Amino acid sequence: MAQEDPTDSFLTVAEVARTLKLNQQTVRNWIDQGSLPAVRVGRRVRIKRSDFERIVDQGYSGSTPALQLPASQTAQDFWGGELVGLAEPDTAGEGNGGRPPASR
Repeated sequence: MAQEDPTDSFLTVAEVARTLKLNQQTVRNWIDQGSLPAVRVGRRVRIKRSDFERIVDQGYSGSTPALQLPASQTAQDFWGGELVGLAEPDTAGEGNGGRPPASR
């Protein structure tokens, strides 16, 4: 068994939820799915602060770039030069893709 840090404190589900500004049920779902390690003592659930901080650090994406292309590759090379997501003009002016208005 791994040696545990005796100074590591535990958080309640409510404390984790309050810190992340989430519903407590969301935190419980993470625990049930195995996404957030927790210790169950009877009906009580506790999350080790170090586990919580590790999960938050792993999920934080603010300091990492979303996509790094090799220097020799451009965005156009990556996407193949195809235009994606262009909307057709609304010829009827009704916001319904050029179809006539539905009769009522």
